Amino acid sequence: MALTKQKKSELLKGFEKITKDSGSIVFVHARGLSVANTTTLRNALHAAGASFKVVKKTLLKRALASAGITGDMPTMDGEIAVAYSADLTAPAREVWSFAKKFEDKMAMTGGVFEGRFMNKEEITAIATIPPTPVLRGMFVNVINSPIQGLVIALSKIAEQKAA
Repeated sequence: MALTKQKKSELLKGFEKITKDSGSIVFVHARGLSVANTTTLRNALHAAGASFKVVKKTLLKRALASAGITGDMPTMDGEIAVAYSADLTAPAREVWSFAKKFEDKMAMTGGVFEGRFMNKEEITAIATIPPTPVLRGMFVNVINSPIQGLVIALSKIAEQKAA
């Protein structure tokens, strides 16, 4: 069934809002996923603070063009959905982990990251960045490591002096 002009304009406004409000958008080629698997993906994205929406490519391209995003738009073949969030890495990370389970039915084709188009390889690199709490823990460990080494060395010196 064809969409009316009014419905298309509503969808376009919705896509423009998504492109304006999102820190990152991941373009997902999903074909043949069952409803249960799509619901599982939506729930995982929602838990990470992201959303998932199947889009009409022509309307999405119009919304992206009006958003003033720099770079070359990746090729969007077949059925396209978008995962988006204000969190920069959550959509890519969740889609990537889900796509590993369903390689034959789902793949990331590119995306938008901080106002710039990304190709498949770049968005996959973003997907492998750990979540913010993990990065903070890694940073604290890096800071703590030299201090811990100093404490161990001082305790060894104290043990030798005591003996």
